[in-house]
Amino acid sequence: MQGHDVLAEAQTGTGKTAAFAIPIAERVDVARRVVQALVLLPTRELAMQVAESVYSIGGARGVTVLPVYGGQGYDRQLRTLHAGVHVIVGTPGRIMDHIRRGTLDLSEVKTVILDEADEMLDMGFVEDIEFILSQVPTERQIALFSATVPRRIEVLAASYLRAPERVKIAQVTRTAPNTRQFFVEVPQRNKLDALTRILDLESPQSAIIFCRTKRDVDELAGHLQARGYTTAAIHGDVNQAQRERLLQAFRDHRAEILVATEVAARGLDIPDVTHVINYDIPDDADAYVHRVGRTGRMGRSGEAITLVTPREIRLLQSIERQIRMNLTPLRLPSPGDIAARRREAFRESLREVLDAGPSAAYTLLVEEMSETYDPLQIAAAAVHLAFESSGTPRLTPTPADAATDETGMVRLYLDQGRRKGIRPQDVVGALTAEAGISGNMIGAIEMLDDFIFVDVQAPAAQLVLEQAATITLRGQEVHITPARPRRR
Repeated sequence: MQGHDVLAEAQTGTGKTAAFAIPIAERVDVARRVVQALVLLPTRELAMQVAESVYSIGGARGVTVLPVYGGQGYDRQLRTLHAGVHVIVGTPGRIMDHIRRGTLDLSEVKTVILDEADEMLDMGFVEDIEFILSQVPTERQIALFSATVPRRIEVLAASYLRAPERVKIAQVTRTAPNTRQFFVEVPQRNKLDALTRILDLESPQSAIIFCRTKRDVDELAGHLQARGYTTAAIHGDVNQAQRERLLQAFRDHRAEILVATEVAARGLDIPDVTHVINYDIPDDADAYVHRVGRTGRMGRSGEAITLVTPREIRLLQSIERQIRMNLTPLRLPSPGDIAARRREAFRESLREVLDAGPSAAYTLLVEEMSETYDPLQIAAAAVHLAFESSGTPRLTPTPADAATDETGMVRLYLDQGRRKGIRPQDVVGALTAEAGISGNMIGAIEMLDDFIFVDVQAPAAQLVLEQAATITLRGQEVHITPARPRRR
């Protein structure tokens, strides 16, 4: 508020957005419809999130805020800029585009905020930042916020900040207090099996799994999808439209697992992630903190599990020293552990249905069968079908002429295949995001060179067929029809 430049070292959750949003809201001259404050962030998700926070703080005073980022059409941004706006919150690339087009004038800017500065530099934005700062007046206030202040941040601050006030937020531990943190030591060749055992035991409602490279993300997502997990995958090669569809499916719990690289997951605003799993251990403590920060947010509890090979134990110990806490070793669950957990989860689900009252249709079916069979035998048979088989009986009609098997699954035919670069996760992403069905309604996916077969639960198959005209696979048109019955 006193107008000093600021260099602040603060992690996520320490209130840094309010720290710069409140002074901006107080100092903006609402009578002048010109850009008076600029906030730079590394990702579109962070830009949207921070813009919303700034508006929630300053909106009552009449402060107007515009998020500016790539992937969004220019029309809306141009209209708002032409009408006049007080605060711009955006990513460096799109802000540079507007400056060069002559549609964004920064000559009246009084305050510049560089948020998540270390991430912007890691993502190669240093030249973009320098260009943008050259467009603002020499008399301005700059506040730089960063989770860490390595040498490159010091150099940037020395170049553009004038006698900055230094603020450092100390924390006893650098990770969320509500997040339980574990590690599992496992040989490299057994990591996939270890991961699936953990997923089967934990049954996460919403889990992010981190891999080191884009190729690792694609391979792991494919393996998980082939094993029946509803999975979405994002990394730097996923285009913005597809990324939005996959993230929305994950937010809506139509995909239970998100496999991602660390950079692709920066700034994700998903408050109810229950598990973070480091399939590949991060390279340093800062990366670990950022990853684990995806869970245990807003007072919720969460779990973080890191898979560590014997060669990586020293790296784990280095991370533990820097975050000032020791991760708890976790025994790899056995098949017996998983079976016991599933039985308990199923028993709890039964209690919930009994407490709520079963559907009248199912009650009537049991009454009819009770004339021939003992009710205990009927209940045991129903539990056997539900718990042991791959699918459950359905009392709902199936799409006409569809090939339906005894598990209530409908087999659909898609006229695109592997030759077009389509992967199982692309099929799941398209059906969940564009047809609006839940990922757990999708069964086996059979990938062939020129076409694909997908098993979908009957009610969901009807929705897919109704929305078929709007569904695309990796941007390519696809025709979806009921498959012919399998030849016996």
